Amino acid sequence: MPVYNEARTVKQAVEEVLATDVGIEFELIVVDDGSTDGTREILARGGWPDRVRVLHHGANRGKGAAVRTALGVARGEFAAIFDADLEYEAADLAKLLPPLVSGETNAVFGVRAFDGYTSHSFLYVMGNRALTLFANVLFNVYLRDLMTCHKAMRTEVFRSLDLRSSGFAIESEITARLLQRGERIFEIPVHYKARRTDEGKKLTAMDGVRSAATLLRCRLDSR
Repeated sequence: MPVYNEARTVKQAVEEVLATDVGIEFELIVVDDGSTDGTREILARGGWPDRVRVLHHGANRGKGAAVRTALGVARGEFAAIFDADLEYEAADLAKLLPPLVSGETNAVFGVRAFDGYTSHSFLYVMGNRALTLFANVLFNVYLRDLMTCHKAMRTEVFRSLDLRSSGFAIESEITARLLQRGERIFEIPVHYKARRTDEGKKLTAMDGVRSAATLLRCRLDSR
């Protein structure tokens, strides 16, 4: 769980993940990415059970850096990303595991259904679709939601991707590296409700540009 300035939602996010029955025992690694709004203090006094580990970055380094920090110490057979902003439902994590546990795939993405009630804006949805189309053309595949934050995979596969992105472009880099490995990504519908900019939405148009550049960089990388 990468966290940056989520004082309003982080406690509930942790509690909802802990309350989720995914069918197996799991640990929750929370990485505070240099928060300055009291998030760090909330995490410090949370009184969480032992299966919650809280790590800290001294300064804000980006979502990708937080994901890599957590991945470096993860001990489970499978790893999933869950954001602390409550745009996704923790209960949907249970939907992502069965194809992994059965060995049907090494990577599962949760696909969002955008509509007038759950979407951030028209431009946000069109940007996501454009990026997904760009990836599909570059790698000759058909995915429905490239930038979903609901990603789960075998930990050993996750670690092998040699990720470099520090910001939100980590989402496109994960996808590109999986496709380069020849992994077939299993997609499952999940619940989603975007928050508004005044509620703390952090994605911008420049993040879309960086994500597109990351896809192109990965496609041109001979690895």
